[in-house]
Amino acid sequence: MNIAVKPVPASLPPNDHPYRNGPWTPLHEEVDARDMEVIGEIPADIDGVYIRNTENPLHPSIGRYHPFDGDGMLHMMRISGGKAEYKNRFVRTKAFGAEQEAGGPLWLGCMGRADETSPPGCGMTGHIKDASSTDVVVHAGEVLSTHWQCGEGYRLNPATLETLGIEGWVPANGISAHPKFDPHTGELLFFNYATSKPYMQYGVVGPDNALRHITDIDLPGPRLPHDMAFTERYAILNDLPMYMSQAVIDKKVYVPTYHPDEKSRFGILPRMADGSEIKWFEAEPTYILHFVNAYEDGETVVMDAYFEGQPDPPPLEDENIAPEYRKMAANIDLHSMQTHLRRWRFDMATGETREEVLYDDEYVEFGTINPKVAGRKYRYVYDVVGKPGWFLFTGLRKHDLETGETQKYDFGEERYGSESPFIPRKGAAAEDDGYLVSFVTDMREDCSECVILDARDITQGPIARIMLPHRMSSGTHAVWAEAEEFEAG
Repeated sequence: MNIAVKPVPASLPPNDHPYRNGPWTPLHEEVDARDMEVIGEIPADIDGVYIRNTENPLHPSIGRYHPFDGDGMLHMMRISGGKAEYKNRFVRTKAFGAEQEAGGPLWLGCMGRADETSPPGCGMTGHIKDASSTDVVVHAGEVLSTHWQCGEGYRLNPATLETLGIEGWVPANGISAHPKFDPHTGELLFFNYATSKPYMQYGVVGPDNALRHITDIDLPGPRLPHDMAFTERYAILNDLPMYMSQAVIDKKVYVPTYHPDEKSRFGILPRMADGSEIKWFEAEPTYILHFVNAYEDGETVVMDAYFEGQPDPPPLEDENIAPEYRKMAANIDLHSMQTHLRRWRFDMATGETREEVLYDDEYVEFGTINPKVAGRKYRYVYDVVGKPGWFLFTGLRKHDLETGETQKYDFGEERYGSESPFIPRKGAAAEDDGYLVSFVTDMREDCSECVILDARDITQGPIARIMLPHRMSSGTHAVWAEAEEFEAG
Protein backbone atom coordinates (compact mmCIF):
# COMPACT_ATOMS: atom_id res chain seq x y z
CA MET A 1 0.00 0.00 0.00
CA ASN A 2 1.28 3.43 -0.97
CA ILE A 3 0.13 5.82 1.76
CA ALA A 4 0.77 9.41 2.88
CA VAL A 5 -0.50 10.54 6.30
CA LYS A 6 -0.95 14.07 7.64
CA PRO A 7 -2.02 14.46 11.31
CA VAL A 8 -4.51 17.22 12.09
CA PRO A 9 -4.15 19.02 15.46
CA ALA A 10 -6.87 18.03 17.91
CA SER A 11 -7.67 18.60 21.58
CA LEU A 12 -10.27 15.88 22.17
CA PRO A 13 -9.43 14.03 25.42
CA PRO A 14 -10.42 10.43 26.21
CA ASN A 15 -14.14 10.29 27.01
CA ASP A 16 -17.03 7.88 27.44
CA HIS A 17 -19.51 9.47 25.04
CA PRO A 18 -21.32 6.71 23.07
CA TYR A 19 -20.87 8.61 19.79
CA ARG A 20 -17.18 9.47 20.20
CA ASN A 21 -16.06 5.88 20.78
CA GLY A 22 -16.36 2.46 19.17
CA PRO A 23 -17.55 2.67 15.57
CA TRP A 24 -17.89 6.45 16.04
CA THR A 25 -14.28 7.01 17.14
CA PRO A 26 -13.12 10.11 15.21
CA LEU A 27 -10.07 10.25 12.96
CA HIS A 28 -7.53 13.01 13.41
CA GLU A 29 -5.47 12.37 10.29
CA GLU A 30 -5.80 12.98 6.57
CA VAL A 31 -4.59 10.23 4.28
CA ASP A 32 -3.85 9.58 0.61
CA ALA A 33 -3.64 5.89 -0.29
CA ARG A 34 -3.00 3.88 -3.44
CA ASP A 35 -2.22 0.25 -4.22
CA MET A 36 -4.57 -0.94 -1.49
CA GLU A 37 -5.33 -4.63 -1.03
CA VAL A 38 -8.36 -5.72 -3.07
CA ILE A 39 -10.26 -8.90 -2.31
CA GLY A 40 -12.13 -9.84 -5.46
CA GLU A 41 -12.03 -7.66 -8.56
CA ILE A 42 -13.07 -4.04 -9.09
CA PRO A 43 -15.33 -3.83 -12.16
CA ALA A 44 -13.47 -2.15 -15.03
CA ASP A 45 -16.56 -0.24 -16.17
CA ILE A 46 -16.79 1.89 -13.02
CA ASP A 47 -15.41 5.42 -13.46
CA GLY A 48 -16.18 8.07 -10.85
CA VAL A 49 -16.04 8.97 -7.17
CA TYR A 50 -17.79 7.67 -4.07
CA ILE A 51 -17.81 10.31 -1.30
CA ARG A 52 -19.21 10.01 2.21
CA ASN A 53 -19.62 12.75 4.79
CA THR A 54 -18.77 11.99 8.41
CA GLU A 55 -19.13 13.76 11.76
CA ASN A 56 -15.60 13.77 13.13
CA PRO A 57 -15.00 16.00 16.19
CA LEU A 58 -11.54 17.47 16.74
CA HIS A 59 -12.29 19.19 20.04
CA PRO A 60 -14.35 18.55 23.19
CA SER A 61 -17.87 19.91 23.30
CA ILE A 62 -19.21 22.85 25.25
CA GLY A 63 -22.00 21.12 27.12
CA ARG A 64 -23.60 17.91 25.89
CA TYR A 65 -22.30 16.53 22.60
CA HIS A 66 -24.58 15.40 19.79
CA PRO A 67 -23.01 13.34 16.97
CA PHE A 68 -24.36 15.80 14.41
CA ASP A 69 -22.09 18.47 15.97
CA GLY A 70 -18.90 16.77 14.76
CA ASP A 71 -16.60 18.44 12.25
CA GLY A 72 -17.27 17.43 8.66
CA MET A 73 -14.83 14.95 7.12
CA LEU A 74 -15.20 13.62 3.59
CA HIS A 75 -13.98 10.15 2.63
CA MET A 76 -13.52 9.53 -1.09
CA MET A 77 -12.83 6.53 -3.30
CA ARG A 78 -11.76 7.41 -6.85
CA ILE A 79 -12.48 4.29 -8.90
CA SER A 80 -11.44 3.96 -12.54
CA GLY A 81 -10.11 1.25 -14.84
CA GLY A 82 -10.39 -1.46 -12.20
CA LYS A 83 -8.25 0.48 -9.71
CA ALA A 84 -9.03 2.67 -6.70
CA GLU A 85 -7.47 5.52 -4.75
CA TYR A 86 -8.61 6.76 -1.34
CA LYS A 87 -8.34 10.05 0.51
CA ASN A 88 -10.05 11.79 3.41
CA ARG A 89 -10.15 15.48 4.23
CA PHE A 90 -11.80 17.74 6.79
CA VAL A 91 -14.21 20.29 5.39
CA ARG A 92 -12.39 23.47 6.29
CA THR A 93 -15.32 25.65 7.29
CA LYS A 94 -14.93 29.06 8.90
CA ALA A 95 -15.72 27.46 12.26
CA PHE A 96 -13.11 24.74 11.67
CA GLY A 97 -10.46 27.41 11.08
CA ALA A 98 -11.51 29.48 14.07
CA GLU A 99 -11.43 26.53 16.47
CA GLN A 100 -8.08 25.34 15.12
CA GLU A 101 -6.66 28.80 15.75
CA ALA A 102 -8.16 28.85 19.25
CA GLY A 103 -7.00 25.29 19.96
CA GLY A 104 -10.40 24.29 21.29
CA PRO A 105 -14.19 24.54 20.96
CA LEU A 106 -15.95 27.88 20.47
CA TRP A 107 -19.50 26.91 19.52
CA LEU A 108 -22.31 25.20 21.38
CA GLY A 109 -23.77 22.08 19.85
CA CYS A 110 -27.39 21.51 18.98
CA MET A 111 -28.11 20.26 22.53
CA GLY A 112 -26.82 23.47 24.08
CA ARG A 113 -28.81 26.52 25.11
CA ALA A 114 -27.73 29.76 23.44
CA ASP A 115 -26.70 32.64 25.67
CA GLU A 116 -24.83 35.93 25.42
CA THR A 117 -21.46 34.15 25.28
CA SER A 118 -22.38 32.07 22.23
CA PRO A 119 -20.66 33.38 19.08
CA PRO A 120 -22.83 33.79 15.99
CA GLY A 121 -23.43 30.48 14.28
CA CYS A 122 -25.69 28.87 11.72
CA GLY A 123 -28.95 26.98 11.60
CA MET A 124 -32.41 28.22 12.42
CA THR A 125 -31.24 28.86 15.98
CA GLY A 126 -28.28 30.98 14.88
CA HIS A 127 -25.81 29.60 17.45
CA ILE A 128 -24.75 26.16 16.14
CA LYS A 129 -21.37 25.59 14.52
CA ASP A 130 -21.65 25.07 10.76
CA ALA A 131 -19.68 21.82 10.61
CA SER A 132 -20.87 20.98 7.06
CA SER A 133 -20.94 17.35 8.19
CA THR A 134 -24.26 15.98 6.96
CA ASP A 135 -24.86 15.55 3.24
CA VAL A 136 -22.69 15.70 0.15
CA VAL A 137 -23.67 16.15 -3.51
CA VAL A 138 -21.80 16.80 -6.74
CA HIS A 139 -23.16 19.73 -8.76
CA ALA A 140 -21.69 21.94 -11.50
CA GLY A 141 -18.47 19.93 -11.44
CA GLU A 142 -17.71 20.40 -7.74
CA VAL A 143 -18.54 18.81 -4.40
CA LEU A 144 -21.06 20.55 -2.13
CA SER A 145 -21.19 19.63 1.57
CA THR A 146 -24.01 20.72 3.87
CA HIS A 147 -24.98 20.98 7.54
CA TRP A 148 -27.94 19.20 9.13
CA GLN A 149 -29.81 22.39 9.95
CA CYS A 150 -29.27 25.37 7.63
CA GLY A 151 -25.65 26.04 6.80
CA GLU A 152 -23.75 28.07 4.27
CA GLY A 153 -22.77 25.15 2.05
CA TYR A 154 -19.12 24.53 1.19
CA ARG A 155 -17.63 23.77 -2.22
CA LEU A 156 -14.72 21.32 -2.57
CA ASN A 157 -12.52 20.13 -5.41
CA PRO A 158 -13.67 16.62 -6.44
CA ALA A 159 -10.13 15.52 -7.31
CA THR A 160 -8.28 16.78 -4.22
CA LEU A 161 -11.10 17.42 -1.67
CA GLU A 162 -9.57 20.86 -1.10
CA THR A 163 -12.15 23.20 0.44
CA LEU A 164 -12.75 26.00 -2.08
CA GLY A 165 -14.98 28.16 0.11
CA ILE A 166 -18.56 29.09 0.90
CA GLU A 167 -21.15 28.69 -1.83
CA GLY A 168 -21.83 32.14 -3.26
CA TRP A 169 -25.53 31.85 -4.13
CA VAL A 170 -26.71 30.68 -0.68
CA PRO A 171 -29.29 33.09 0.83
CA ALA A 172 -28.96 34.65 4.28
CA ASN A 173 -30.93 31.84 5.96
CA GLY A 174 -28.61 29.22 4.48
CA ILE A 175 -29.60 25.95 2.81
CA SER A 176 -30.99 22.81 4.38
CA ALA A 177 -29.09 19.55 4.75
CA HIS A 178 -30.56 18.07 1.58
CA PRO A 179 -30.51 20.09 -1.61
CA LYS A 180 -31.62 17.86 -4.50
CA PHE A 181 -29.65 17.40 -7.71
CA ASP A 182 -31.63 16.58 -10.84
CA PRO A 183 -29.26 14.78 -13.24
CA HIS A 184 -31.68 15.29 -16.14
CA THR A 185 -31.55 19.10 -16.02
CA GLY A 186 -28.38 19.76 -14.04
CA GLU A 187 -30.41 21.86 -11.61
CA LEU A 188 -30.01 21.89 -7.84
CA LEU A 189 -33.21 22.42 -5.84
CA PHE A 190 -32.97 23.63 -2.25
CA PHE A 191 -34.93 25.09 0.67
CA ASN A 192 -34.20 26.65 4.04
CA TYR A 193 -36.09 27.46 7.23
CA ALA A 194 -35.89 30.00 10.03
CA THR A 195 -37.42 31.14 13.34
CA SER A 196 -38.73 34.37 11.80
CA LYS A 197 -40.47 35.21 8.55
CA PRO A 198 -39.99 34.02 5.92
CA TYR A 199 -40.14 30.71 7.76
CA MET A 200 -39.14 28.87 4.57
CA GLN A 201 -37.60 29.71 1.21
CA TYR A 202 -37.32 27.50 -1.88
CA GLY A 203 -34.88 27.99 -4.73
CA VAL A 204 -33.34 26.57 -7.91
CA VAL A 205 -29.70 26.75 -8.98
CA GLY A 206 -28.84 26.16 -12.63
CA PRO A 207 -26.25 23.75 -14.06
CA ASP A 208 -23.93 26.78 -14.32
CA ASN A 209 -24.13 27.16 -10.50
CA ALA A 210 -26.03 30.45 -10.77
CA LEU A 211 -29.12 31.12 -8.66
CA ARG A 212 -32.08 31.12 -11.04
CA HIS A 213 -35.05 31.25 -8.70
CA ILE A 214 -35.92 31.84 -5.05
CA THR A 215 -39.30 32.41 -3.40
CA ASP A 216 -40.80 32.59 0.09
CA ILE A 217 -43.05 29.77 1.29
CA ASP A 218 -45.85 30.80 3.66
CA LEU A 219 -45.98 28.66 6.82
CA PRO A 220 -47.97 29.03 10.08
CA GLY A 221 -44.74 29.42 12.06
CA PRO A 222 -41.21 28.07 12.47
CA ARG A 223 -40.79 24.48 11.28
CA LEU A 224 -38.01 21.89 11.24
CA PRO A 225 -38.06 20.18 7.81
CA HIS A 226 -35.07 18.08 6.82
CA ASP A 227 -35.50 16.91 3.23
CA MET A 228 -37.54 17.48 0.07
CA ALA A 229 -38.46 15.68 -3.16
CA PHE A 230 -39.04 16.57 -6.80
CA THR A 231 -40.63 15.32 -10.02
CA GLU A 232 -40.07 16.40 -13.62
CA ARG A 233 -42.22 19.51 -13.14
CA TYR A 234 -42.68 19.96 -9.40
CA ALA A 235 -40.83 20.55 -6.13
CA ILE A 236 -42.32 18.93 -2.99
CA LEU A 237 -41.83 20.64 0.38
CA ASN A 238 -43.24 19.74 3.78
CA ASP A 239 -44.77 21.14 6.96
CA LEU A 240 -44.67 18.34 9.53
CA PRO A 241 -46.00 18.36 13.10
CA MET A 242 -42.54 18.19 14.69
CA TYR A 243 -41.33 21.71 15.39
CA MET A 244 -40.23 24.25 17.98
CA SER A 245 -42.99 26.38 19.42
CA GLN A 246 -42.55 30.13 19.53
CA ALA A 247 -42.68 30.04 23.33
CA VAL A 248 -39.70 27.67 23.40
CA ILE A 249 -37.82 29.70 20.81
CA ASP A 250 -38.31 32.85 22.91
CA LYS A 251 -36.55 31.06 25.78
CA LYS A 252 -33.68 30.08 23.44
CA VAL A 253 -34.06 26.40 24.26
CA TYR A 254 -34.71 25.14 20.70
CA VAL A 255 -36.20 21.76 21.57
CA PRO A 256 -38.70 20.46 18.99
CA THR A 257 -42.01 18.96 20.09
CA TYR A 258 -44.17 16.44 18.27
CA HIS A 259 -47.82 17.42 17.80
CA PRO A 260 -49.67 14.18 16.94
CA ASP A 261 -53.04 15.95 16.81
CA GLU A 262 -51.88 17.97 13.77
CA LYS A 263 -51.76 16.70 10.20
CA SER A 264 -48.67 16.39 8.06
CA ARG A 265 -48.73 18.78 5.10
CA PHE A 266 -46.95 18.42 1.78
CA GLY A 267 -46.66 21.42 -0.53
CA ILE A 268 -46.34 20.93 -4.29
CA LEU A 269 -45.46 23.77 -6.64
CA PRO A 270 -44.05 24.08 -10.16
CA ARG A 271 -40.27 24.31 -10.00
CA MET A 272 -39.97 27.94 -11.06
CA ALA A 273 -43.26 29.18 -9.56
CA ASP A 274 -43.90 31.83 -6.94
CA GLY A 275 -44.51 30.49 -3.46
CA SER A 276 -48.13 31.69 -3.63
CA GLU A 277 -48.81 28.93 -6.19
CA ILE A 278 -48.01 26.10 -3.79
CA LYS A 279 -50.77 23.51 -3.28
CA TRP A 280 -50.92 21.84 0.15
CA PHE A 281 -52.04 18.27 0.81
CA GLU A 282 -52.83 16.87 4.26
CA ALA A 283 -51.77 13.41 5.44
CA GLU A 284 -51.35 11.32 8.58
CA PRO A 285 -49.15 12.95 11.25
CA THR A 286 -45.51 11.86 11.25
CA TYR A 287 -42.00 13.15 10.84
CA ILE A 288 -39.85 12.35 7.82
CA LEU A 289 -36.09 12.57 7.72
CA HIS A 290 -35.53 11.32 4.19
CA PHE A 291 -37.45 11.06 0.94
CA VAL A 292 -36.66 8.40 -1.65
CA ASN A 293 -38.16 9.65 -4.92
CA ALA A 294 -41.26 11.17 -6.50
CA TYR A 295 -42.82 11.15 -9.96
CA GLU A 296 -45.92 12.15 -11.90
CA ASP A 297 -48.60 9.65 -12.90
CA GLY A 298 -51.05 11.66 -14.98
CA GLU A 299 -52.65 14.21 -12.63
CA THR A 300 -51.29 12.38 -9.57
CA VAL A 301 -47.97 13.08 -7.87
CA VAL A 302 -46.53 9.93 -6.28
CA MET A 303 -44.01 10.33 -3.44
CA ASP A 304 -42.08 7.71 -1.45
CA ALA A 305 -40.38 8.39 1.89
CA TYR A 306 -39.67 6.93 5.33
CA PHE A 307 -42.64 7.35 7.67
CA GLU A 308 -41.84 7.48 11.38
CA GLY A 309 -44.28 5.53 13.51
CA GLN A 310 -42.86 7.15 16.65
CA PRO A 311 -41.37 10.59 15.89
CA ASP A 312 -40.90 11.33 19.60
CA PRO A 313 -39.61 8.06 21.10
CA PRO A 314 -39.00 7.60 24.83
CA PRO A 315 -35.40 7.53 26.08
CA LEU A 316 -33.52 4.30 25.57
CA GLU A 317 -33.27 1.99 28.54
CA ASP A 318 -29.59 1.22 28.08
CA GLU A 319 -27.25 1.15 31.08
CA ASN A 320 -24.26 1.56 28.75
CA ILE A 321 -25.47 5.04 27.79
CA ALA A 322 -25.40 7.86 30.34
CA PRO A 323 -28.92 9.01 31.30
CA GLU A 324 -28.41 12.49 29.82
CA TYR A 325 -27.82 10.93 26.37
CA ARG A 326 -30.56 8.30 26.29
CA LYS A 327 -33.17 10.55 24.71
CA MET A 328 -30.70 11.76 22.10
CA ALA A 329 -29.78 8.15 21.32
CA ALA A 330 -33.44 7.22 20.83
CA ASN A 331 -33.97 10.15 18.46
CA ILE A 332 -31.40 8.75 15.99
CA ASP A 333 -32.28 5.05 16.34
CA LEU A 334 -34.36 3.58 13.49
CA HIS A 335 -35.98 1.07 15.85
CA SER A 336 -37.05 3.75 18.32
CA MET A 337 -38.42 5.96 15.53
CA GLN A 338 -40.07 2.95 13.82
CA THR A 339 -39.19 4.02 10.29
CA HIS A 340 -40.78 2.26 7.34
CA LEU A 341 -41.15 2.84 3.60
CA ARG A 342 -44.44 4.48 2.67
CA ARG A 343 -46.07 5.95 -0.46
CA TRP A 344 -48.27 9.04 -0.78
CA ARG A 345 -50.45 9.82 -3.81
CA PHE A 346 -51.50 13.45 -4.26
CA ASP A 347 -54.32 14.10 -6.72
CA MET A 348 -53.56 17.52 -8.20
CA ALA A 349 -57.15 17.87 -9.50
CA THR A 350 -59.11 16.96 -6.37
CA GLY A 351 -56.63 17.70 -3.56
CA GLU A 352 -57.06 14.16 -2.21
CA THR A 353 -54.22 12.28 -0.49
CA ARG A 354 -53.89 8.50 -0.37
CA GLU A 355 -51.27 6.60 1.64
CA GLU A 356 -50.01 3.03 1.50
CA VAL A 357 -47.26 1.06 3.22
CA LEU A 358 -44.62 -0.26 0.82
CA TYR A 359 -42.44 -2.14 3.31
CA ASP A 360 -42.71 -2.51 7.07
CA ASP A 361 -41.22 -5.95 7.74
CA GLU A 362 -38.16 -4.18 9.16
CA TYR A 363 -37.18 -0.67 10.12
CA VAL A 364 -35.37 0.81 7.11
CA GLU A 365 -34.08 4.25 6.12
CA PHE A 366 -31.46 6.13 4.05
CA GLY A 367 -32.79 5.03 0.68
CA THR A 368 -30.98 5.40 -2.64
CA ILE A 369 -32.06 4.83 -6.25
CA ASN A 370 -30.55 4.68 -9.71
CA PRO A 371 -29.97 8.42 -10.38
CA LYS A 372 -31.22 7.99 -13.94
CA VAL A 373 -34.78 7.59 -12.57
CA ALA A 374 -34.68 10.54 -10.15
CA GLY A 375 -37.99 12.38 -10.45
CA ARG A 376 -39.31 9.65 -12.74
CA LYS A 377 -41.36 6.49 -12.31
CA TYR A 378 -39.06 3.83 -10.91
CA ARG A 379 -38.97 0.31 -9.53
CA TYR A 380 -36.09 -0.27 -7.09
CA VAL A 381 -35.08 1.22 -3.72
CA TYR A 382 -31.88 0.38 -1.84
CA ASP A 383 -31.80 1.20 1.87
CA VAL A 384 -30.29 0.17 5.20
CA VAL A 385 -31.32 -1.58 8.41
CA GLY A 386 -29.88 -0.51 11.76
CA LYS A 387 -28.58 -1.91 15.01
CA PRO A 388 -31.32 -1.58 17.66
CA GLY A 389 -30.56 1.34 19.94
CA TRP A 390 -27.81 2.76 17.74
CA PHE A 391 -27.24 4.95 14.71
CA LEU A 392 -25.30 2.16 13.00
CA PHE A 393 -26.19 0.40 9.75
CA THR A 394 -25.94 -3.40 9.80
CA GLY A 395 -27.14 -4.33 6.32
CA LEU A 396 -28.60 -3.39 2.94
CA ARG A 397 -32.04 -4.06 1.48
CA LYS A 398 -33.23 -3.94 -2.12
CA HIS A 399 -36.98 -3.45 -2.60
CA ASP A 400 -38.75 -4.30 -5.85
CA LEU A 401 -41.75 -1.96 -5.76
CA GLU A 402 -43.50 -3.87 -8.57
CA THR A 403 -43.32 -7.40 -7.14
CA GLY A 404 -43.02 -6.53 -3.43
CA GLU A 405 -39.92 -8.73 -3.12
CA THR A 406 -36.95 -7.69 -0.95
CA GLN A 407 -33.35 -8.87 -1.22
CA LYS A 408 -31.20 -8.75 1.91
CA TYR A 409 -27.49 -8.48 2.58
CA ASP A 410 -26.04 -8.09 6.09
CA PHE A 411 -22.51 -6.76 6.59
CA GLY A 412 -21.64 -9.27 9.32
CA GLU A 413 -21.09 -9.29 13.06
CA GLU A 414 -19.85 -5.92 14.36
CA ARG A 415 -19.52 -4.62 10.79
CA TYR A 416 -21.30 -1.35 10.05
CA GLY A 417 -21.89 0.16 6.63
CA SER A 418 -23.02 3.49 5.26
CA GLU A 419 -25.58 4.93 2.89
CA SER A 420 -24.96 3.09 -0.39
CA PRO A 421 -25.36 4.98 -3.68
CA PHE A 422 -26.18 3.21 -6.95
CA ILE A 423 -23.63 3.17 -9.79
CA PRO A 424 -25.28 2.59 -13.20
CA ARG A 425 -23.45 0.08 -15.36
CA LYS A 426 -22.19 1.48 -18.67
CA GLY A 427 -24.75 0.77 -21.41
CA ALA A 428 -27.25 -0.77 -18.98
CA ALA A 429 -30.83 -1.29 -20.17
CA ALA A 430 -32.38 -2.44 -16.87
CA GLU A 431 -32.92 -0.05 -13.95
CA ASP A 432 -31.09 -2.32 -11.49
CA ASP A 433 -28.16 -3.11 -13.79
CA GLY A 434 -25.33 -1.55 -11.83
CA TYR A 435 -23.55 -1.60 -8.50
CA LEU A 436 -23.94 -0.49 -4.91
CA VAL A 437 -20.95 0.95 -3.07
CA SER A 438 -20.49 1.40 0.68
CA PHE A 439 -17.83 2.03 3.28
CA VAL A 440 -17.82 -0.62 6.03
CA THR A 441 -16.23 -0.36 9.48
CA ASP A 442 -15.22 -3.69 11.02
CA MET A 443 -14.87 -3.47 14.79
CA ARG A 444 -13.62 -7.05 15.26
CA GLU A 445 -10.77 -6.63 12.77
CA ASP A 446 -10.23 -2.94 13.64
CA CYS A 447 -10.32 -1.83 10.00
CA SER A 448 -12.48 -0.28 7.30
CA GLU A 449 -13.06 -1.19 3.68
CA CYS A 450 -15.00 -0.11 0.63
CA VAL A 451 -17.33 -2.81 -0.71
CA ILE A 452 -18.89 -3.04 -4.18
CA LEU A 453 -21.98 -5.21 -4.74
CA ASP A 454 -23.86 -6.22 -7.87
CA ALA A 455 -27.18 -4.38 -7.50
CA ARG A 456 -29.03 -7.09 -9.42
CA ASP A 457 -28.38 -9.57 -6.61
CA ILE A 458 -27.07 -8.10 -3.37
CA THR A 459 -27.52 -11.42 -1.55
CA GLN A 460 -24.25 -12.64 -3.09
CA GLY A 461 -22.28 -10.07 -1.12
CA PRO A 462 -19.36 -7.96 -2.34
CA ILE A 463 -17.74 -8.60 -5.70
CA ALA A 464 -14.85 -6.41 -4.49
CA ARG A 465 -13.51 -5.32 -1.09
CA ILE A 466 -10.95 -2.52 -1.03
CA MET A 467 -9.05 -2.46 2.26
CA LEU A 468 -8.53 1.07 3.61
CA PRO A 469 -5.46 2.39 5.47
CA HIS A 470 -7.33 3.20 8.69
CA ARG A 471 -10.58 2.55 10.52
CA MET A 472 -13.01 5.37 9.79
CA SER A 473 -15.80 6.72 11.94
CA SER A 474 -19.41 5.99 11.08
CA GLY A 475 -21.21 8.85 9.35
CA THR A 476 -24.29 9.95 7.50
CA HIS A 477 -24.79 10.57 3.80
CA ALA A 478 -22.90 9.66 0.64
CA VAL A 479 -22.95 10.27 -3.10
CA TRP A 480 -21.69 8.66 -6.30
CA ALA A 481 -20.71 10.87 -9.23
CA GLU A 482 -19.60 9.74 -12.68
CA ALA A 483 -16.26 11.10 -13.88
CA GLU A 484 -18.03 13.00 -16.66
CA GLU A 485 -19.89 15.02 -14.02
CA PHE A 486 -16.73 16.64 -12.69
CA GLU A 487 -14.18 16.25 -15.48
CA ALA A 488 -16.05 18.09 -18.25
CA GLY A 489 -13.74 20.14 -20.44
